[in-house]
Amino acid sequence: MEVDATVLSDAVMRLKRANGQLGAVIAMIESGDDCERVLTQLAAVSRALDKAGFKIIATGMRQCHQARERGEQPPMSEEQLEKLFMALS
Repeated sequence: MEVDATVLSDAVMRLKRANGQLGAVIAMIESGDDCERVLTQLAAVSRALDKAGFKIIATGMRQCHQARERGEQPPMSEEQLEKLFMALS
């Protein structure tokens, strides 16, 4: 299934933010910052990545549902979507 960047603009924004946060985490580690602060920021990056992934899966599910409603073959099977969803957990 192809990803439509306009539909997934929220996910793209989350990924860009996570990218910046990850850079900050790397800089914190390289400068010897406090372990608790580093891990707190790393957890925030992880949550941002998870949310972006779930947004992408939700969009795929929506696209498949809409295709079925139109009587078309969905771009992915339910099993494929489930496998992708489970890969995020």
